[in-house]
Amino acid sequence: MTTTSSQSGYTARHLSVLEGLEAVRKRPGMYIGTTDSRGLMHCMWEIIDNSVDEALAGQGDRIDIVLHADSSVEVRDNGRGIPVDIEPKTGLTGVEVVFTKLHAGGKFGGGSYGASGGLHGVGASVVNALSSRLDVEVDRGGKTHRMTFHRGEPGVFDDRAGRSPESPFEPFVSGSELAVVGKVARARTGTRVRYWADRQIFPKTAVFSYDELVTRARQTSFLVPGLTLTVRDERGIAGTPGENGPHEETFFHSGGVVDFVEHLAPDAAVTDTWSLTGTGSFTETVPVLDERGHMTPQEVARTCEVDVALRWGTGYETEMRSFVNIISTPKGGTHQAGFEAGLIKVLRKQVELNARRLKIAAKDAATERIEKEDILAGLTAVVTVRLAEPQFEGQTKEVLGTGPVRAIVSRVVDTQLAAIFASPKRDHKAQSSLLLDKIVGEMRARLSARKQKEISRRKNALETSALPAKLADCRIDDVGRSELFIVEGDSALGTAKLARSSDFQALLPIRGKILNVQKASVTDMLRNAECAAIIQVVGAGSGRTFDLEAARYGKIVLMTDADVDGAHIRTLLLTLLFRYMRPLVEAGRVYAAVPPLHRIEVIGGGGRKNEYVYTYSEAELATTLKKLDRSGKRYKEDIQRYKGLGEMDADQLAETTMDPRHRTLRRVTVEGAARADEIFELLMGSDVAPRKDFIVAGAEGLDRSRIDA
Repeated sequence: MTTTSSQSGYTARHLSVLEGLEAVRKRPGMYIGTTDSRGLMHCMWEIIDNSVDEALAGQGDRIDIVLHADSSVEVRDNGRGIPVDIEPKTGLTGVEVVFTKLHAGGKFGGGSYGASGGLHGVGASVVNALSSRLDVEVDRGGKTHRMTFHRGEPGVFDDRAGRSPESPFEPFVSGSELAVVGKVARARTGTRVRYWADRQIFPKTAVFSYDELVTRARQTSFLVPGLTLTVRDERGIAGTPGENGPHEETFFHSGGVVDFVEHLAPDAAVTDTWSLTGTGSFTETVPVLDERGHMTPQEVARTCEVDVALRWGTGYETEMRSFVNIISTPKGGTHQAGFEAGLIKVLRKQVELNARRLKIAAKDAATERIEKEDILAGLTAVVTVRLAEPQFEGQTKEVLGTGPVRAIVSRVVDTQLAAIFASPKRDHKAQSSLLLDKIVGEMRARLSARKQKEISRRKNALETSALPAKLADCRIDDVGRSELFIVEGDSALGTAKLARSSDFQALLPIRGKILNVQKASVTDMLRNAECAAIIQVVGAGSGRTFDLEAARYGKIVLMTDADVDGAHIRTLLLTLLFRYMRPLVEAGRVYAAVPPLHRIEVIGGGGRKNEYVYTYSEAELATTLKKLDRSGKRYKEDIQRYKGLGEMDADQLAETTMDPRHRTLRRVTVEGAARADEIFELLMGSDVAPRKDFIVAGAEGLDRSRIDA
């Protein structure tokens, strides 16, 4: 018996050669990344970006995008229009070449586009290949030209029953025809592309995202000043702005990336929005088509234009966007690396120059070193570069690979930012000083968090504890059950120690009103003993380094007096938690204790003991007294009004405020983080005028009887 190896039957006839657009339909992921909603949106970007490239070249100022009710997408522009004359090598019109031939277009160095988003010449043809129908109309030379395609093949649809990809289709056989379907003014030019995504390629679950489209349109309007983009949704899909009828939005901005940063910034400003611009040149070897149509390598001079806008805010989140010829590069690349390198170089040098003012001793210079994460905290930045034929990694263009761009961007940032720090202008000096304070504060917070992680979360009796001496800790290690009560004043601490269940309830006293961290810098916050103690006891760090999983307690309970000062202290504590430990609030782990305001002593008849009834508001007191009067029960007229927690004895505090079986806790939640941020800035921020206006506006509605004086 003989056996034949599997390799012997594998010959050249088993190899497949995919011609033209067949390759795209067979392996769409290679060209658009994926066939889900992201791939569907990527196809739309390919068509939109072709129109944007016309605007970048100064040949158009308007783009309209329509999501039709029949699931098709239409993109209209007033650019030059796709060439309609015959391309000499193929003998086809420019329209057919663009939509049927891979690696065909006007962006390979022919001089039509100086800087563009389209580079590989596959965008329009890939969309055509993956569409069950694509119609293109071009206004050029006083005429409207039209061509239609079915899954990439040119031909004619019979639309007497309505325009649809299901209409009868006749492909061209002997030769293609670019039909002239109308006349227009000779000065009028533009392109209209309407296509239906092929559901043989894209599943039904893949849908166009209106929100993503609007975000991209708004972003493009910032990056191409003077360009008007209109987005119209006619689908009527539930949950979208157009669910009750066609919805249209228009975007136009003239301020460029500076406006973009102002739009993106999520927090109050530490610095103004600074604009850094510059250019640089480099050479690269690229293959160029010679007169005979052969590709020959040549040294080509390139110019890279850099346009950066940045500002620092009071927060610690980083919002950074990078673009190459208006194409978003979400995974960065050489331009973003150069931007970060330039920032680090300048700011490390500035910290060294100001080491004395920032209180960084020479002996601490090695350990107290500024890192990238310290600089990026609170930074909002938009980094854009424009250059001819940039090198991207793949058709999805998520990473820029052109090497010399890194040094050019770094040099521009270094030069321009250093000039701002050296500027004699008063505003620049003040903002530079605040920025350095913030960055050094972030560095110290990071070092403090690292030290904290080195400390064990719980210390047993045989170990020394680095936690504050005034902390009365609990015994259990179960974070889910443990509770930390932050108590106002040492007087209340003594009563609370007797009232608590030491098994799972910990106590941390604070002295009066802590620092208002909404006004203070990070450095001032870390230097404040009360704030530092709270951060240390919670044990999860602060700001960017906060780790919710590392928190030592399942509940943080703020227990303050039921008066104006107690409410103020609670507000200051909430400001600290919201600003530097926000995940605790978002997770619903922060509570406010609700101590009673009054104690009514009800006289027991028939030799029974007197009973105590607690009320928590003036309205509840009045209602309770009425009920007692109606039921004929007598009570002592000297009703006790608690001014503070220290007035209660341990049994009363335990029964009303600390015992889980009887107490009431008010959970602190964040319905909308952005709105909460605005309110904290209004009520607790350093800008006095808006707060004064707010108080004056609400003064008329104040009930004077509610003032506890």
